[in-house]
Amino acid sequence: MSEKIKKSEQEWREQLTPEQYHVTRQKGTEPAFTGKYWNNHEQGMYRCVCCGNPLFESDTKYDSGTGWPSFTAPIGPESVGTETDDSYGMRRTEVVCNQCGAHLGHVFDDGPGPTCQRFCMNSAALDFDKKK
Repeated sequence: MSEKIKKSEQEWREQLTPEQYHVTRQKGTEPAFTGKYWNNHEQGMYRCVCCGNPLFESDTKYDSGTGWPSFTAPIGPESVGTETDDSYGMRRTEVVCNQCGAHLGHVFDDGPGPTCQRFCMNSAALDFDKKK
């Protein structure tokens, strides 16, 4: 893996839309069923909107019924990291981009096999490269 990407808050604000900045840099969440990828069924790769780091393949995406893009597993353990999130009076596991630290969403242990995990991501944190 290459060096971690570090930018100032001003540089992130200039690069990202207000919604992307809010989600990825301020740990926000887009409303359910509003993101551009929650219902995307095309084949391809999902990347971090901040740095382009490959995160998820479309063959691990499934309809969780939650209104956010959900995946059973990242491309690899080097793609994403996790942190404890105690916000809103609950304990969750936050998922972050291992390359730039962007907030992507959360992971839950209620997904389908084989991992039984649901990586519930924000569309605003993702870019999609359609398979050619």
